[in-house]
Amino acid sequence: MRNSSRYMFHKIIRSYGACTFLYLYIIFMHSTRRTRSFSTAEKKQESTIHFPVLATESPIVTPGMKVYIDPFTYEDPNEAVREFAKEIDVSCVKIEEVIGAGEFGEVCRGRLKLPGRREIIVAIKTLKVGYTDRQRRDFLSEASIMGQFDHPNIIRLEGVVTKSRPVMIVTEFMENGALDSFLRLNDGQFTVIQLVGMLRGIAAGMKYLSDMNYVHRDLAARNILVNSNLVCKVSDFGLSRFLEDDPTDPTYTSSLGGKIPIRWTAPEAIAYRKFTSASDVWSYGIVMWEVMSYGERPYWDMSNQDVINAVEQDYRLPPPMDCPTALHQLMLDCWVKERNLRPKFTQIVATLDKLIRNAASLKVVTNSTQSSG
Repeated sequence: MRNSSRYMFHKIIRSYGACTFLYLYIIFMHSTRRTRSFSTAEKKQESTIHFPVLATESPIVTPGMKVYIDPFTYEDPNEAVREFAKEIDVSCVKIEEVIGAGEFGEVCRGRLKLPGRREIIVAIKTLKVGYTDRQRRDFLSEASIMGQFDHPNIIRLEGVVTKSRPVMIVTEFMENGALDSFLRLNDGQFTVIQLVGMLRGIAAGMKYLSDMNYVHRDLAARNILVNSNLVCKVSDFGLSRFLEDDPTDPTYTSSLGGKIPIRWTAPEAIAYRKFTSASDVWSYGIVMWEVMSYGERPYWDMSNQDVINAVEQDYRLPPPMDCPTALHQLMLDCWVKERNLRPKFTQIVATLDKLIRNAASLKVVTNSTQSSG
């Protein structure tokens, strides 16, 4: 086997050159590592089907393209953490105040002072005491995912603290918090161009994730963070909330062995577990609606089952008050039932750029109280 592999690689070098060989060798190494752990990963997938996975369609991979690697395919989850997240010495981290609760512990604001770098304000997720090995693995999986991304509209991972207690995930600090609550707090305070700028940032972040063949599965305004310059960044890559039922939070509903946010999820993902970048596009349409309605709840007080039935019968959310017609049309395009007919994130970014350049197009408003089909 070793000799035949060596012969194959020599042949590749002669045929395609060193650069292509290097790229193929990296892919080969990742595939062999994933093959070694396949039986373990396969068993794991049965119980963690709700975690982000590679899109069901094979990506078109070109030399130089970076492709997301699912940390749950590693036989040893700690290996993924070591590969994708930088270890931070706990002496560099200073927790200042608790600002919220996370899936496995507290979310804090604090400071990070790395050697040779200026001190910065950071957000710190901590793992509560008494955790199980599985909880630790699931907690750190978010860092293994986040650490693979590098984009101005994706939340930036600073590093992890795993060699002391509490275990921490350290990220950049976003002053204005979650987009949904931020919009509700500032109802009516922004211009249309500002709102479209926010949407453009989110779309750019999602285009980056889609290009890496990463499917988010939980794109919603609550999972977008906003900084002091109104820059929106996609966050929440752990999806750990799917592990346990929470009767106090009706956002996530059990369906076919997992929990999904019905109001934000494409019909094929609800019915058949068909999660792809196209289902993320559907969710993005709902985020557009949330932004233009200043954080209103999609489908208002309808039950989750009523939402499923209505969407199946071609009901679509009407335009929020004063929403430009062009933006509502883009939402409707995202909500086309046939997933292959929905726009790609590349097209969405281009459309929003065109609207921003031609501000007059955003002045055409058609308010409607009727359902859209």
